[in-house]
Amino acid sequence: MRKPLFAMALLACATVANAHAHLRSSIPADASTVSASPPSLVLNFSESALLTAAAIQGAGGAARKLEPLPTKAAAQLSLPLPALAPGTYVVSWRMLSADGHIVPGSIHFTVAPGSGQEHAAPH
Repeated sequence: MRKPLFAMALLACATVANAHAHLRSSIPADASTVSASPPSLVLNFSESALLTAAAIQGAGGAARKLEPLPTKAAAQLSLPLPALAPGTYVVSWRMLSADGHIVPGSIHFTVAPGSGQEHAAPH
Protein backbone atom coordinates (compact mmCIF):
# COMPACT_ATOMS: atom_id res chain seq x y z
CA MET A 1 0.00 0.00 0.00
CA ARG A 2 2.90 2.38 0.65
CA LYS A 3 4.34 1.96 -2.84
CA PRO A 4 1.33 3.51 -4.64
CA LEU A 5 1.31 6.45 -2.21
CA PHE A 6 5.05 6.98 -2.67
CA ALA A 7 4.68 6.81 -6.46
CA MET A 8 1.84 9.35 -6.40
CA ALA A 9 3.86 11.70 -4.16
CA LEU A 10 6.87 11.38 -6.46
CA LEU A 11 4.70 12.10 -9.51
CA ALA A 12 3.19 15.16 -7.80
CA CYS A 13 6.67 16.53 -7.04
CA ALA A 14 7.80 15.96 -10.62
CA THR A 15 4.71 17.75 -11.92
CA VAL A 16 5.34 20.77 -9.68
CA ALA A 17 9.02 20.88 -10.70
CA ASN A 18 8.08 20.94 -14.39
CA ALA A 19 5.31 23.54 -13.97
CA HIS A 20 7.51 26.58 -14.66
CA ALA A 21 7.36 28.16 -18.09
CA HIS A 22 10.43 27.41 -20.17
CA LEU A 23 11.78 28.84 -23.41
CA ARG A 24 10.78 26.77 -26.45
CA SER A 25 12.38 28.96 -29.12
CA SER A 26 13.52 32.47 -29.91
CA ILE A 27 14.20 34.76 -32.85
CA PRO A 28 17.10 35.12 -33.19
CA ALA A 29 17.66 31.53 -32.12
CA ASP A 30 19.96 30.73 -29.22
CA ALA A 31 23.55 30.15 -30.42
CA SER A 32 22.77 31.51 -33.89
CA THR A 33 24.59 33.94 -36.17
CA VAL A 34 22.55 36.60 -37.96
CA SER A 35 23.67 38.72 -40.89
CA ALA A 36 22.16 41.98 -39.62
CA SER A 37 21.12 43.57 -36.35
CA PRO A 38 17.68 42.12 -35.52
CA PRO A 39 15.02 44.77 -34.83
CA SER A 40 13.45 42.72 -32.04
CA LEU A 41 13.77 39.61 -29.92
CA VAL A 42 10.87 37.15 -29.94
CA LEU A 43 10.64 34.65 -27.08
CA ASN A 44 8.30 31.64 -27.31
CA PHE A 45 7.55 30.04 -23.94
CA SER A 46 5.82 26.78 -23.01
CA GLU A 47 3.07 28.77 -21.27
CA SER A 48 2.12 32.37 -20.58
CA ALA A 49 4.74 34.35 -18.71
CA LEU A 50 5.27 37.98 -17.74
CA LEU A 51 8.72 39.48 -18.24
CA THR A 52 9.85 41.39 -15.16
CA ALA A 53 13.31 42.37 -16.45
CA ALA A 54 15.40 42.01 -19.61
CA ALA A 55 18.86 43.19 -20.65
CA ILE A 56 21.34 42.77 -23.48
CA GLN A 57 25.12 42.73 -23.15
CA GLY A 58 27.80 42.61 -25.79
CA ALA A 59 31.29 41.22 -25.28
CA GLY A 60 33.15 43.59 -22.99
CA GLY A 61 30.25 46.03 -22.79
CA ALA A 62 27.85 47.02 -20.05
CA ALA A 63 24.42 45.45 -19.86
CA ARG A 64 21.60 47.62 -21.25
CA LYS A 65 18.02 47.25 -20.09
CA LEU A 66 15.55 46.30 -22.80
CA GLU A 67 12.44 48.44 -22.66
CA PRO A 68 9.54 48.70 -22.89
CA LEU A 69 8.69 45.31 -21.43
CA PRO A 70 5.40 43.71 -22.45
CA THR A 71 2.67 44.60 -19.93
CA LYS A 72 0.66 41.37 -20.27
CA ALA A 73 1.58 37.73 -19.79
CA ALA A 74 1.73 35.72 -23.01
CA ALA A 75 3.35 32.58 -24.40
CA GLN A 76 5.03 34.69 -27.12
CA LEU A 77 6.70 37.95 -26.13
CA SER A 78 8.52 40.48 -28.31
CA LEU A 79 11.06 43.07 -27.20
CA PRO A 80 12.57 45.82 -29.34
CA LEU A 81 16.36 45.61 -29.64
CA PRO A 82 18.74 48.55 -30.06
CA ALA A 83 20.86 48.72 -33.22
CA LEU A 84 23.65 46.20 -32.66
CA ALA A 85 27.17 46.38 -34.04
CA PRO A 86 28.86 43.16 -35.19
CA GLY A 87 29.70 41.00 -32.18
CA THR A 88 28.38 38.43 -29.74
CA TYR A 89 25.48 39.27 -27.44
CA VAL A 90 23.74 37.75 -24.44
CA VAL A 91 20.13 38.59 -23.70
CA SER A 92 19.04 37.70 -20.18
CA TRP A 93 15.64 38.01 -18.56
CA ARG A 94 13.53 37.21 -15.55
CA MET A 95 9.93 36.17 -15.96
CA LEU A 96 7.01 35.48 -13.69
CA SER A 97 5.70 32.04 -14.56
CA ALA A 98 1.98 31.25 -14.34
CA ASP A 99 2.69 29.23 -11.17
CA GLY A 100 3.97 32.40 -9.46
CA HIS A 101 7.70 31.59 -9.59
CA ILE A 102 10.36 33.94 -10.93
CA VAL A 103 12.38 32.10 -13.59
CA PRO A 104 15.59 33.46 -15.16
CA GLY A 105 16.67 32.74 -18.71
CA SER A 106 19.12 33.80 -21.39
CA ILE A 107 20.16 33.28 -24.99
CA HIS A 108 23.22 34.34 -26.95
CA PHE A 109 23.67 35.16 -30.61
CA THR A 110 26.21 36.76 -32.92
CA VAL A 111 25.70 39.59 -35.37
CA ALA A 112 28.07 39.06 -38.32
CA PRO A 113 27.06 41.30 -41.25
CA GLY A 114 27.82 39.89 -44.66
CA SER A 115 27.43 36.23 -43.67
CA GLY A 116 24.41 36.09 -45.97
CA GLN A 117 22.48 33.56 -43.89
CA GLU A 118 21.37 32.71 -40.40
CA HIS A 119 22.85 29.49 -39.03
CA ALA A 120 23.43 27.78 -35.73
CA ALA A 121 26.80 28.45 -34.19
CA PRO A 122 28.97 25.40 -33.47
CA HIS A 123 28.92 24.17 -29.87
